[in-house]
Amino acid sequence: MNMRGSKSSRGSRLNRPAASTLAGRAAGSGAAEFDPEEVRPATRQETFPVALGAVLLSFVALLLSYSRGYLLLYGDAVAHLGIARRILDSRNPGLVQLGGVWLPLPHLLMLPFVQKVEWWQNGLAGAWPSLICYIASVAGLYRLARWMMIPRWALAATALYALNPNLLYLATTAMTEPLFLMLLIWTTLLTVECVAAIKESRVSAVKRRLVLLAVFILAAVFTRYDGWILGAAVWCVVTFSLARSREVWRKVAPVFVVFTVLVIAGPINWLAYNQHFFHDPLDFLRGPYSAAAIEKKTMPPNGHHHRGWHNPAWALLFYTRVAQVDAAFWETGFLLMAAAVGGLILAVRRRLTLSSLLLWMPLPFYVYSVAYGSVPIFIPQLWPHSYYNSRYGMELLPALAIFTFVAVQWMERRWSETQPLARRLMQPVTLLLIALNTVGMMYRTPLVLKEALVNSTTRVAFETALARQLGEFPYGSTILMYNSDHVGALQDAGIPLRQTVNEGDYDSFQAALATPAEHAGYVVAIAGDPVAAAVAMHPQGLDELTILCTSGQPCARIYKSDRFSVASPK
Repeated sequence: MNMRGSKSSRGSRLNRPAASTLAGRAAGSGAAEFDPEEVRPATRQETFPVALGAVLLSFVALLLSYSRGYLLLYGDAVAHLGIARRILDSRNPGLVQLGGVWLPLPHLLMLPFVQKVEWWQNGLAGAWPSLICYIASVAGLYRLARWMMIPRWALAATALYALNPNLLYLATTAMTEPLFLMLLIWTTLLTVECVAAIKESRVSAVKRRLVLLAVFILAAVFTRYDGWILGAAVWCVVTFSLARSREVWRKVAPVFVVFTVLVIAGPINWLAYNQHFFHDPLDFLRGPYSAAAIEKKTMPPNGHHHRGWHNPAWALLFYTRVAQVDAAFWETGFLLMAAAVGGLILAVRRRLTLSSLLLWMPLPFYVYSVAYGSVPIFIPQLWPHSYYNSRYGMELLPALAIFTFVAVQWMERRWSETQPLARRLMQPVTLLLIALNTVGMMYRTPLVLKEALVNSTTRVAFETALARQLGEFPYGSTILMYNSDHVGALQDAGIPLRQTVNEGDYDSFQAALATPAEHAGYVVAIAGDPVAAAVAMHPQGLDELTILCTSGQPCARIYKSDRFSVASPK
């Protein structure tokens, strides 16, 4: 944690080591003496106004997004809400409805909110958990920054993160990024605290941090697959630190064993879940809804892969470029990335809270994913100049915010004696630039929001039109419909999912595909889906009511069965 530099009294305060008294001061409820030039763990009193500011920002973001109808622009957000809803609202409720590709924690967090039909329809069911995670991530980032910076630069780093318009938009949706960013930041913070406690031989603190780390790693593992890599990296860091302190190791060995078991249990449980329900432990990697299957289905007819395919150099370019555009206005992202890399080099050379390097974990993960994991990223700045998966760059935002200001703090110290005027102006100018960055990104429309607007245009129009048709069915009608692609139509119409025979209920769905007219009063066949194929093979007893076609989407044909006996839904 020590930073070498000026021998002035200010520098000596800046370089003061994190002794156990500092940790105790940060953890205590009493107010600590505030020193604006001291690097130390943040107190609760310091963190509270930061969290309060995040609460205010989050509700302003929610008001803007809700009033403009932005909450359900992402098809993935609609799908997440649909999965959460069908856990209880389906013909076969239970854990099987979680599916086998998207990890379950986000859907379980939405579960209490999505049962309210109005919140399911307007997207608020996904907004509440995301807003809470945004607030927690802002508070966590400030606390992490205080381990590495004096208060004014920790506040600036937090402002750069908290005022990011892309993050503020995502925090109002059912997307998983706010949850994972919170888990990434707090897992890194807890690792930093755990390593510091090991060095200071504070056994009780080490035990508490190990238990908390196990919980946060489990949560990360069940949120995104990056969490699997994060958990493994944290385990390696903690194990290495304990190996260097045999006295602490002997005292915390039982807790460390529990910690290890829980870290391993997450991935093993997910593999077992896939095996039990889908008869393949790797269904999430190679099943019909996996990234590989989606890429194969959406690949152009000429068979050309995206530019990063099996090319780590191009993958690195695409990911770092999208991270820059997600974080900064216009082309200033290059400067932000350069500053963050400079801060990273400084942190490594000066051994400045090295556990904080966990924030860079998304970089190698997504470079590998783009090159070898069927996860393309498209942004308008690079060929083919379109929009796809731009939100993945958001996972590097905490690293850019923290390490940029590690570099800025180092620069300020270099100027402390030679350029006193520049030093005095650095913080106000920096805060002004952060504010201008936010305004500039909002003026040009943030990249993540722009992607949602562009890619939702035809889908929203199609699902709205289909919802009007569904709304004309008699109340309680049983509907045969494939829900994975356009569950938003049912959501918009407010039709309970238990009224539908869908792929979430495998046995009944397969039976219905064999004889559609005998298993549902109405059949919705969207070109290219399994129901459309079943109707083409078994049209007996079905009368076509309407054909619905909109630009950019497959046509939907709606049929009425003359063989199905009307029954109340389950």
